[in-house]
Amino acid sequence: MKELLGQYPNLTQCSDDIKNALDMMIETYKNKGKILVCGNGGSAADSEHIVGELMKGFMLKRDVNDERLSPELCKGVQGALPAISLVSQSAILSAYINDVDPYMMYAQLVYGYGSEADLLICLSTSGNSRNVVNAAKVARALGIKVLSMTGQNKSALCDVSNVVIRVPETETYKVQELHLPVYHYLCAEVEKHFFE
Repeated sequence: MKELLGQYPNLTQCSDDIKNALDMMIETYKNKGKILVCGNGGSAADSEHIVGELMKGFMLKRDVNDERLSPELCKGVQGALPAISLVSQSAILSAYINDVDPYMMYAQLVYGYGSEADLLICLSTSGNSRNVVNAAKVARALGIKVLSMTGQNKSALCDVSNVVIRVPETETYKVQELHLPVYHYLCAEVEKHFFE
């Protein structure tokens, strides 16, 4: 945390929420849960990015020693922290948008994939994206914890999330610029916890 806040001192006001977010992510994996991630536009790209850092080696080498796999296969795979980017489910998302309700597209995937041990990460620069807020509402109804990353303004996600990291910016690209170092920090620290 010290390095993160040294490089981005304006994130100091979010430090307690970042710590709580880290604890939630570690607890999710300790309980054999998975992380689901969603967002729109640039936040959709960030959703994919987060999953990429969790599902393979990020800062550390994640050696696999699994008796179910041959030594050759163990060399070819890396330890994974299970995560699904809901934004990449293009067939079901486009079907749901076309056939049912575009504002419920992520909610449907949370309902289909989610279990109580899981964590939903919601990315929204405004905190008011209807499809993301609805996903959070379904998650909470199912007993799934919700971590949201938004800009500094109070938003709809504040009312339905267990933890909200409200970075101190309001302009979309500036919010996204601060989300990046936050989720890099979170992914690196979770990786350290399980693989160092």
